[in-house]
Amino acid sequence: MKNIFLIILFLPVFMQAQQLREYQNRALQNNPEIQSLNSSVDIAEERINEANTLGDTEFGLGYFVSEPETRTGAQKFRISVRQMMPWFGTIESRKEYAGSIVSVEDANLEIAKRKLELNVSQVYFDLYELEEKLGILQQNINLLEVYRTMALNSIEVGKASAVEVLRLKMRQNDLEEKMEMIKLQQDALKIRLNRLLNEDSVNVEIQDTLIIPVQKTEDIDLALHPELRRFDKFAESIASSEELNQQEAAPKLGFGLDYVSVQERTDMDFSDNGKDIFMPMVSFSVPIFNNKYRSVSRQNELKQEQISFDRDATLNNLQSRLSEALNERASARIKFETQEKNLEQASDAEELLLKQYETGTIDFDDVLDIQEIQLDIQMKLIEAVTTWFKQDAVVNYLTINTQ
Repeated sequence: MKNIFLIILFLPVFMQAQQLREYQNRALQNNPEIQSLNSSVDIAEERINEANTLGDTEFGLGYFVSEPETRTGAQKFRISVRQMMPWFGTIESRKEYAGSIVSVEDANLEIAKRKLELNVSQVYFDLYELEEKLGILQQNINLLEVYRTMALNSIEVGKASAVEVLRLKMRQNDLEEKMEMIKLQQDALKIRLNRLLNEDSVNVEIQDTLIIPVQKTEDIDLALHPELRRFDKFAESIASSEELNQQEAAPKLGFGLDYVSVQERTDMDFSDNGKDIFMPMVSFSVPIFNNKYRSVSRQNELKQEQISFDRDATLNNLQSRLSEALNERASARIKFETQEKNLEQASDAEELLLKQYETGTIDFDDVLDIQEIQLDIQMKLIEAVTTWFKQDAVVNYLTINTQ
């Protein structure tokens, strides 16, 4: 029986999580911002292949308009090929730098996904709040109709006036107006959810009941949060950039070959007459004026300092958000428990009024007062539940997934 009770208690929460998870998955699949960031990751990965290449091979062809005469004959044309080779380890440094950029793009993608899930959660819980408020308003309208019928019956026996009936009807009209206003808010939120899911029309299904779970102890470490890991990955990319800069500042070695076509001499016969010329070439490219590389090193040093400052600022912001979310979530639980007690007392007052009706001494001013109090309590209960789940979504965003 205990297990059955637990299943009944947590089934609505499980169904709620399943529905919300479905909307989040659809958003992750269809949202254009996520698709764009996925493309950024693919582009960064492709740059690893781009880094694993040598410089362009140079080919040259020259024709001697005025043919220079040599002992073995006149030179007709020249063909040359050149290939510059980077310093040892430069290509590997390029690949490591390109790989570090992939890590940065992955971190950006993870952050965007978590923010999108948070936005979907917030809209979903806002829709839940409006849906619950509509239900409460309809219940109160129906309750006022019961009271209005009671008032009409009281008029017949001279225990109530027509003014009281009109006041009850006016109260119903006010509640119906609030329902119409909430429906407009619902439409706006559904459009916002459509945009997050990148779908034309979403048939939003909201779970009927949300239950605030039992309070649990949480130990949240922000050190590895994606927003902070992004700075760590960025710092690693700057370190890789500096290593590559040092490699680029080293000399470059070039290899080549020149071929010169030589025409045979017809005025004499001797060995090597008309023998073509092959000339292997080795060259060095030395960055003597290397202010460029020193400047890049200085820029990288400043970037590392900037990243450190930005990381500290982001950590402070995350800690503030976490503290605020935890406090507001705890406050929502307290408000919910308080309003539950108030609702119980208001229900007791309502029962007393009904008993007074049986004795013929009901005061419909008191009816309106207690109904308004009950409605206010019910609305606050819904708002407390919604606030708890919205703030819990923020906590989940800030929670580290170490798997």
